[in-house]
Amino acid sequence: MRIFGVILAGGSGRRMGGADKALLTLAGHPLVTHVQDRFEPQVERLALSANGEPVRFAFTGLPVLADRIGAGPLAGVLAALQWAEGADAVVSVSVDTPFLPGDLVPRLWLASDGGLAVAASGGRLHPTCALWPRAILPELQAYLAAGHARVMDFCAAQAAAEARFPDAQGDPFRNLNTPDDLISAEALLA
Repeated sequence: MRIFGVILAGGSGRRMGGADKALLTLAGHPLVTHVQDRFEPQVERLALSANGEPVRFAFTGLPVLADRIGAGPLAGVLAALQWAEGADAVVSVSVDTPFLPGDLVPRLWLASDGGLAVAASGGRLHPTCALWPRAILPELQAYLAAGHARVMDFCAAQAAAEARFPDAQGDPFRNLNTPDDLISAEALLA
């Protein structure tokens, strides 16, 4: 099984005052570095989905995939699926989830049964942390071409499996969406 990965970093960061979340500092390092360090060992190849000047991510050593349609996270997933020739699936994660579990990819794979699988914890789904089989590429292209962009709706239409993760020590998919979230994460790492 060949599984590639993509870090979704194309958001506008509105709740962070328009900041590029990937480059925000947590414990002295950019958020993208925290995510890359946890995620890269779990996949065969890793890319970053982001629009704008790719040179700002040169320090990561990752290929930067621009989405051509600007339709939110699913556009980044589409770009990753198109990039991932030779892979069976792509696992996506969000750049603002620095506490990803070390067993994310194998647990998603076990839950998937060959289809789409989404991470779940704390009684909720985390659809940007998901395993996307390359076989769904035509369905995703059609969905986006029809003007749809909601990740949850696409996952429901694909009957996505849930990979449940424990959250006894805090939500491993905790998003850092606001300056207060970033401060709270700093305290957790201190």
